[in-house]
Amino acid sequence: MDWFREIDGYCERLSPAYWAEPVNAVTNAVFLICAWVMWRRLRNQDMPLAKVLVALLAIIGVGSYLFHTHAQVWAALLDVVPILLFILVYIFAVNKDIWKMPSWLAFGGMLLFLPYATAAVPLFQMVPGLGGSAVYAPVPLLILIYAVLLSGRDPILAKGLKIGALILILSITFRDLDMRLCGQWPVGTHFMWHILNAIMLGWMIEVYCAALIRGHVTQTHGS
Repeated sequence: MDWFREIDGYCERLSPAYWAEPVNAVTNAVFLICAWVMWRRLRNQDMPLAKVLVALLAIIGVGSYLFHTHAQVWAALLDVVPILLFILVYIFAVNKDIWKMPSWLAFGGMLLFLPYATAAVPLFQMVPGLGGSAVYAPVPLLILIYAVLLSGRDPILAKGLKIGALILILSITFRDLDMRLCGQWPVGTHFMWHILNAIMLGWMIEVYCAALIRGHVTQTHGS
């Protein structure tokens, strides 16, 4: 693999220069802002998995920044791997702390995301116009599935998950429109993918933490 092969896949990039994508690069700061906000909210909470998610949220911003400045294969991996890790940790956290699965079962359920995504992506690639964004489409679908399954256990959590899925669908839409609208909007729309993704991931952490707090209060009042 050529780790230093240049990647030009976004409307804003017109050259291999470091600052060829200034808007796409700078908007990654929103990930860091959301991570900082969530870290302050969680600093006195005993929620280790939530804090791991916050750290990954910050790392996603750094990885995406490196990709939209260096635009090479090695940077692309730093962009996508933290996103995958966030998804996996979030699934594990919900399985363990919301579904109350034993850790080994929660971990096994987490790993099922990989064959699920492998099977789902080719199906989404058949959707006209979805293109390269099809790789992300299984995620909001999975969130909606979890929301439906958890609606009886925690309706507030289910509503929060649905909101997160809708934000992500809107985010994927902007990602898909980037090259399509390039002629009319030279800066592209990929930067909205960053902004909405950062908000969505921060929201998903908040939804998970709020569910933990509600569960703790319920257990305390019930004992």
